[in-house]
Parts: sequence; structure tokens; C-alpha cells
Amino acid sequence: MLRTSRHSLPGGSVHRRGTASVELTAVLATLVFICVATCDYARSVYYAVTVANCARNGALYACDSAFAAKTSYTNIQQAALADSGNLSPAPTVSSTTGTDAGGNSYVEVTVSYPFQGTINYPGIAGSFTISRAVRMAVSPP
Repeated sequence: MLRTSRHSLPGGSVHRRGTASVELTAVLATLVFICVATCDYARSVYYAVTVANCARNGALYACDSAFAAKTSYTNIQQAALADSGNLSPAPTVSSTTGTDAGGNSYVEVTVSYPFQGTINYPGIAGSFTISRAVRMAVSPP
């Protein structure tokens, strides 16, 4: 049985193979872009969670002197960076103390990390700073 098509050209399926390769190129390029963008988004969320954990650890260390005495950390920065072992370069840590409107003492620890994306996307910054601040009331001694 001989199969023919209304769109067949002399020489057979050469025209169809060319069309399929162009379609594959367009679809594959789009899929690769979506995969890379998804990976960058997932990385940024992972780093944001890590930075938030670092800020929380530093604030917890600074607000409770009894807890701080039981840990192996010697300062706020060391306690804050305990969860950042996989981040390179290391995040920056800063802390401030103060008194709120109710007269309660607090400590605020801010951790910042410069995030660099895998590729530059049109209309989206290729690098940005992930920063988290945690404020905790200081427990009485």
C-alpha cells in the first residue's frame, strides 16, 4: 500500500523533517529557559530561608543570656552564621539593641546575602540582595 499526502513534495519527507527540527528547536529553547528560570527561583527561595534562619539564630543567641551561655558560640555573628555553611560568600551580620515604646529591651539581627542568578533575564535584575531582620525581646537576666 502506497501512502501519499496532499502536502508531499517530490523527494518525500524532507520538507516534513525540516519542519519538525524547527519546531523542536523552538520548543526545546523554551523548555530550557523555563527550567533555568525555575532553578534560579528555587535557589533564591532556598537562600532566603537560609538567611532568615541565620537571622533568627543570631537574635535567639542575643536575647537570652542563659541560652547563650549553654552554646559553643562566642558572639552573635558566630551564632547567626551557624546555618550558613553552604553559602559562599558568607552573609553579612549586623545587630542593634534598643528599647521599644513599652520600655522593653530588644535586639534586632539583620543578615544580608548577595544573590547572583544563573543567567540575566530580560526585565529582571541578575543579582540582588536577600536581607532578613529578626527582632526579639531581651529576656531578663
